Amino acid sequence: MTFAPDTVRKIDLTGDGRDDYIVDFSETKCGDRETTYCGTGGCIIKILVTLPDGGVREVFDGHVRSYKITPPPVKRGAARSIRFDLHGSICGGFGPQACVKRKAITATPFAFRDSR
Repeated sequence: MTFAPDTVRKIDLTGDGRDDYIVDFSETKCGDRETTYCGTGGCIIKILVTLPDGGVREVFDGHVRSYKITPPPVKRGAARSIRFDLHGSICGGFGPQACVKRKAITATPFAFRDSR
């Protein structure tokens, strides 16, 4: 396995002042196979948030085509949002059709489901 230097990204997503983590497998390679963690739905990312007791909870594990973290909100302690570009089936379409979802990141697990 070969991981890119930025496979794990530390960033406060929940607004609580603790580091949370985005694990992005888009540049991960297994031998000659460059698409082990990627497919037509995008690449696997995991989002983990740090809890008040210091533990870590996985709140997202899924395929995304790309994502963009919004700038921190003006209000202190507010969660950041992420814009997810997803496979068209999540929005009732198919394949490359545009499908965009936004989600404020909290300690509550979430998933995007195929809506067909």
